[in-house]
Amino acid sequence: MQKILDQLNEAQKEAATTIDGPILILAGAGSGKTKTITTRLAYLIDLGIDPASILTLTFTNKAAKEMQQRALQMIDHAIYPPLLCTFHKFGLLFLKFYINRLGRDNNFVIIDTDDKKRIIKSFKSDLPPSLIASEISKYKNSLVSPEEAIEAARLPNFKKIANIYRRYDAYLQENNLVDFDDLLALPYKILQNDENLCHEISKKYQYIMVDEFQDTNELQYLLLQKLCSTHNNICVVGDDDQSIYGWRGANIKNILEFPEKFENVKIVKLEKNYRSTKKILEAANNLISHNRSRLGKKLEATLDEGKDIEVLHCNDEQEEANLIAKKIISLINRGVRADEIAVLFRINALSRSIEEAFSKAGINFKLVGAIRFYERAEIKDTISYLRVIANPHDEFSLKRIINKPKRGIGKATYEKLQNAAKEQNSSIIQLLQSISKKDLQALVGTKNAKTLLEFTQNLQYLQEIAEESLYRFIDEFERVIGLRKYYASLPDGFERIANIDEFYGMFRDYIKQNPENSLEDFINELSLESDQDQIGSEAVSIMSVHASKGLEFEHLFVIGLEEGFFPLTGDGCDIEEERRLGYVAITRAKKELTLSHVKTRFYKGRRAHLEKSRFLGEAGLIPTSIKIEKRATFKKGDLVKHKLFGIGRVIGVSKAGREFKLTINFGGNQREILASFVERA
Repeated sequence: MQKILDQLNEAQKEAATTIDGPILILAGAGSGKTKTITTRLAYLIDLGIDPASILTLTFTNKAAKEMQQRALQMIDHAIYPPLLCTFHKFGLLFLKFYINRLGRDNNFVIIDTDDKKRIIKSFKSDLPPSLIASEISKYKNSLVSPEEAIEAARLPNFKKIANIYRRYDAYLQENNLVDFDDLLALPYKILQNDENLCHEISKKYQYIMVDEFQDTNELQYLLLQKLCSTHNNICVVGDDDQSIYGWRGANIKNILEFPEKFENVKIVKLEKNYRSTKKILEAANNLISHNRSRLGKKLEATLDEGKDIEVLHCNDEQEEANLIAKKIISLINRGVRADEIAVLFRINALSRSIEEAFSKAGINFKLVGAIRFYERAEIKDTISYLRVIANPHDEFSLKRIINKPKRGIGKATYEKLQNAAKEQNSSIIQLLQSISKKDLQALVGTKNAKTLLEFTQNLQYLQEIAEESLYRFIDEFERVIGLRKYYASLPDGFERIANIDEFYGMFRDYIKQNPENSLEDFINELSLESDQDQIGSEAVSIMSVHASKGLEFEHLFVIGLEEGFFPLTGDGCDIEEERRLGYVAITRAKKELTLSHVKTRFYKGRRAHLEKSRFLGEAGLIPTSIKIEKRATFKKGDLVKHKLFGIGRVIGVSKAGREFKLTINFGGNQREILASFVERA
């Protein structure tokens, strides 16, 4: 064991050999985190601690398996392996033993996301099942019961969702089903209601270790508190600077406030970076230093200076994509493997121009953690509409969009139309254009007949507009069909709308460049773009920054460094989380990093002139006039001004890490905002 410990640096060794009491290991990017915590696990066992009393929790099965293998390889003698699993796997094992405490049998069945949506769909709500599923998940992770949800609901849609939550919860119990969220919520409920059992479980697991602690949500933190109720031997490992999942419930306060929640916490910082060159780390350190809500650490390079970071300035996304394609071809010609190269972006819509440029240049690529632009549901829907407008006999496309957005036209109604059209030897659209209102009502019912006639009239109107003026067409198309509005209601609506906007912008550009071309010409052009197939095993990776976490590449390109794209700006955006995303992006690079920004890009469906991202200046890569404001102190009763919400009065002040959080009343609307985002009125 000593030989293994000698391979660690001083901070790693300190983290691995600290056994008792609460310990926070702040593990910077590329600092040998996995090596440290697997060594710690092996060290605990080598000391003679019973493996059955050690619990290590991770976020992925892959990470759990890798850690267990690496830890056991360090131990000379065969042992029964300690429990090392995901939070949800632990919840499942716990429920197999103790779900009877809730009056339920342990032969329950776990349902997946599709099963969940199918059950919700059976309740026949006019709200999208994915939206309802997302809200129910939020309720469960906040430990809100159906009854509490119903009582708290004020707006009509939330009242509907709360009532469906009650029906859904009753359905699960009646059929002895458990969903993904129950795997955490039910164990917490059992431990909360049974103090003796809580103490028994806590005494069983005397040593607890948690990986990626910055990604834990409120419920996971509460569950950990229960598991530590008889001792303080908890070791949490994470990086507050890489907390990028706030949008899906991760609570950065869990890691920021850990030293305050447990007594005598030992903090060990792993700051030596073994991945990136010194110049790449300087940019990362400069950027993240602008965040106020952080515990504070600085990555220290163990590699050489390396090449300067290159900042590309292009006129538009096409020039940007072509230039990057050219640079990648040059790298591959120099002998660089394609799988050592990656292109990152903040939002998925930006992948379109890169995909097209790589296809034309013959660069083999793979889109990681996302669907190719032309294969995304919202884009396929839009293209299907255009195909039906250009060719009303295209029944393959018609079937896809006849009930999108939802119009109540189900499978049975469509089959009736199909059969009636076959009898008349016509297409469905021809049938709808020629059939009498009375005959249509007899065929599909009064309500569906009215819907279908309106749908047909809309298509005919758009066909006329397309022939008259393609400049007007896309605006009228969105007004009449409303795809943006439909997708906005879904949990991932922001990304879907961004994709639709990218498509609309591309359409407008095409018309400007080809004023004589028709809608059919545009569709034919698309077919050439979207039917490109890539072959070969080695491929350049294209992915979002979120998907890149945990990965590393010799040569990295990050595109879209403009205000509004990276960082995202506006209501609901957290600039500190955006900056952490920037930090994650930069620290994926090992040898060479290229950051790119453009003068114009499609923004909300139209070509717009864009400002360079503030992150380029904050990272010290371009001159900037932005200065860090000193944090002002505010007290209850102060009048403050926010750039979006206007003038408000402070009604509460609380600590949030090293920052202050203000509760502000803006004309009757209360919001919680960090002090650094407001100024005195």
